Amino acid sequence: MKPLYFGLLLLITISCATEKPNVSPLSNGFYSEAKKAEADAESNDSFSININENINAAEITNLISTFPKFKNSAVNVEVSTLKYTLQNYLYAIDADNISGKNKTLNSLEKSYKKIQKLRKYLNKDDNEVLNRYLVRLKTNVTFIENSINSKK
Repeated sequence: MKPLYFGLLLLITISCATEKPNVSPLSNGFYSEAKKAEADAESNDSFSININENINAAEITNLISTFPKFKNSAVNVEVSTLKYTLQNYLYAIDADNISGKNKTLNSLEKSYKKIQKLRKYLNKDDNEVLNRYLVRLKTNVTFIENSINSKK
């Protein structure tokens, strides 16, 4: 009877204590610090958008965390660079850092072009998967940029 009781108690404890992990590259602590800085730095050349509530930023974060690995190591290296640049882009937007945002956009464009050149070394299926990710990333960045430009 005791093993059954302890097994049941263990099962209930484990099932109640399980939460979905936060795999977002933007932590909650970052948001609170950035919002505090945003409140302190309200100016005319600000482009403030709420990155927490922006669907496109959420989609970019999701794409960063789910990007697949490819058989070509050069593509994987450049994809890692692209993901890092996208994280910095989101950080710059959330911190209302115009020069940081512009730098990351330039880095993003360079990385995107390098990946486009490396796509010829991928097989057909990997190329299609990579293309879908790149199109979704580029579309979401374009929407964010349009949103920022319309608020200026």
